[in-house]
Amino acid sequence: MNTVKGMQSAPEQSPVAQKPKLRDPRLDVFRGLGMFIILIAHIPENNLASWIPARFGYSDAADLFVFCSGMASTFAFASLFEKRGWLLGAARIVHRTWQVYWAHIGSFVVIVSIAATMDQLRGGDFYVTERLNLAGFFDAGASNLARLATLRLVPDYFDILPMYLVLLAMIPLVMGLRALNRGAPFAFVLGLWLAAFFWGVNFTGRPGPTPVWYFNPLSWQLVFFTGFAFARGWIAAPPVNAWLMGLCAAFVIACAPISCGAEPLCHSGYAASPWLASLNDFLHPLADKTNYGPLRFAHFLATAYLAYALAGPRGSRLHAPIFETLRRVGQQTLAVFLAGLALAQIGGMLIDVMGATWAPTLLVNALGIAALIIVAHIANWFRKAPWRLPT
Repeated sequence: MNTVKGMQSAPEQSPVAQKPKLRDPRLDVFRGLGMFIILIAHIPENNLASWIPARFGYSDAADLFVFCSGMASTFAFASLFEKRGWLLGAARIVHRTWQVYWAHIGSFVVIVSIAATMDQLRGGDFYVTERLNLAGFFDAGASNLARLATLRLVPDYFDILPMYLVLLAMIPLVMGLRALNRGAPFAFVLGLWLAAFFWGVNFTGRPGPTPVWYFNPLSWQLVFFTGFAFARGWIAAPPVNAWLMGLCAAFVIACAPISCGAEPLCHSGYAASPWLASLNDFLHPLADKTNYGPLRFAHFLATAYLAYALAGPRGSRLHAPIFETLRRVGQQTLAVFLAGLALAQIGGMLIDVMGATWAPTLLVNALGIAALIIVAHIANWFRKAPWRLPT
C-alpha cells in the first residue's frame, strides 16, 4: 500500500494522467460560456437574464463553473501530488487558496466601494443595503469585518469564492485517500454529500434569517470532484451514441415545464398548470440548490453529456472564431469572474439610469461581455510576463 506522504505510485493510465499538460479545448470553451452566463445572471434588473438556460432547467451556470473548476484542478494540481509528493502538492493548494482568499476579500472591498459611491451620487443607501443585501453590515463596525475576513460571514453576492476555497482545501484529502485506496475518495465524496443533503450539515455565517451558506461546499463538492474524477481518469467518459443522447435530451426537455414557471418562454410551465405546480412542489427538495439535490445533479449531468457529445471528439467542432473567444475567456476564469462581479453591479446601475427597456438592456449586456473579453486578453498578457528578458 502506498503511503500518503510519498505518493510515489506510477501515474494512473488515463489520457489526462499520461499527458497532464494537454488541455481539452472543451474545458475552456465551456468555462468561458459559463462566465458570460454568470455575468448576465448577476446584472440586476436585466431582462436578458430571463432567457438564460437556468430559467428552463434545474441546473445552471454555477454547476458548470464548479464542474469545470474540478476538471481544471486536475490539470493544475493533481499530477504534482504524484510527481513531487503529497506535502508539496498540499503546499501548492495552500498557495492557491491564499490567492483566491485575497481575491474574495478584494472583490468585496471593490464592489462595496462602487455601490457606496453610487449611493453618494444618487443619495440614500439603496445599492449597499438593497442590491448587495448588506443592510446593517457596517453598523457592527470592525466586528463584521473580522467575521468577513475569517469567513464567518459570507454575504450572498460574495458566496462563490468561499465555497471554492473549501473545495480547493479538500483536494489534498481526496488525493491522500486515493493513495491509500482507489475507492476511498468516492466513498468520502458520496458520504459527505449524503450528510449535507439529508442532515443539512453546512457552514454558518450567511446574513439574514437563514444563517447557513447558500452554496454548501459539503454538497457542491459532489459536482466538483465529479469533474475532477472525469479529468483524472478515475471515471471513464461515457460513450457517445444516439440512444444515450436521446435519453438525456428527453430528460432535459421533460424537466423544462416542471422547473420553469414565470419566464417569457414558460407560459405552459407549472405556473399555468395546477398539476405541474404540484409536481414542482413535490420535486423541489430533490432539486435543492443549497444542498445540491440529486435531481439537480442528474439534470446537470444530462446537459453536460449533450454538450460533450455535440462538441465532437476532443472538441473537434469548437474551432470557429466564437469558440476561440470563449476559450480565451475560459483560460482566465478567476480574473474574468472577479471582473464580472463588479461589471454586473455597474451594469445594473446603468440600466437604472437609462431604463430597463430592451435597447439599454442589450447595450449593457453587450458592453459587459466585451469588457470580459478585454479582461481575458489583458490577464493573458500579464500571465506571459512580457517584461522578462528572453533566456
